[in-house]
Amino acid sequence: MRVRVLYHDHCFDGAAAAAYFSRFLEDRFHPGAEFLFTGMAHTADQLFDDRLFDGDVNAIVDFKYSPHPRLTWWFDHHQSAFLSPEDEEHHRRDASGRKLFDPSFRSCTGFIAKMTRERWDYQAPDLADLVHWADIIDGAQYATPRDAVQLDAPALKLLLVIEAAKGSEPVQKIIRAMRRTPLDRIAADPEVESLFRPLYERHLRSMEIIGREARAERGVVFFDLTGHDLEGYNKFIPYYLFPDSVYTVSVSVASYRTKVSVGSNPWVKAPLRHNLATICERYGGGGHPRVGAISYKPGAIAEARRTAIDIARELKD
Repeated sequence: MRVRVLYHDHCFDGAAAAAYFSRFLEDRFHPGAEFLFTGMAHTADQLFDDRLFDGDVNAIVDFKYSPHPRLTWWFDHHQSAFLSPEDEEHHRRDASGRKLFDPSFRSCTGFIAKMTRERWDYQAPDLADLVHWADIIDGAQYATPRDAVQLDAPALKLLLVIEAAKGSEPVQKIIRAMRRTPLDRIAADPEVESLFRPLYERHLRSMEIIGREARAERGVVFFDLTGHDLEGYNKFIPYYLFPDSVYTVSVSVASYRTKVSVGSNPWVKAPLRHNLATICERYGGGGHPRVGAISYKPGAIAEARRTAIDIARELKD
């Protein structure tokens, strides 16, 4: 039995969701199955290749819906979960009871834990810490900005490795470990520690670069990282550096896309006036009400900058 699990790559909640879901599936339905993991990234094309669904059982967690006939399971919690109205209608007609969606959950991992408990009477008490940290990290439930950027807790060390390590192999090793091993033991593993140390130094440099490049105006922090070798950064750095800010808009580049990131300060108590997922959807992106992103093709820096400037202007107004 081969089980293919597609998950949101370089994302703590995506990795944790893949770990929790595959543990559930092995314990409850397919003991001894071979689990294969594939990281998915938001790109300008946003297409699912048929070759992705090569398992006897195929699942997507913490990523967009696919109407592919070989898709067996799906869990997601993003407002922008559907690539088209037709996909959303296809999901509504699904009668399997195994393709579940609820954007009210802070994390997909927490969503999976609750649904598998309620619908299949499944619990994994040893993974409670994993669910707890997925909720904190994906729901931005840190007590202070310092907690979010200093990365003292084992889960936050794993977060940095998951988000910043090159390629999907380190992430998938962590996913496999998360299924049965406490987070502190995973973070203390010499291989993980060897990845963490240089990434943490890079994280400190990114704080310096963002501090130089960022400009705060009328509650919006804007910065352009396209001239720097920063493929990904801790999204809470702007709020640590500019604690009075409300929104962040940035442009960055990766090997497979140019990205506009839009976020909101989780420590602002007043209700926010903008739904960031809805704004990003206008440009072909999506996300959650408080955080979103738009992906452009590699090299489309000028287009991404125009979008970022437009969004920053809208948020300032």
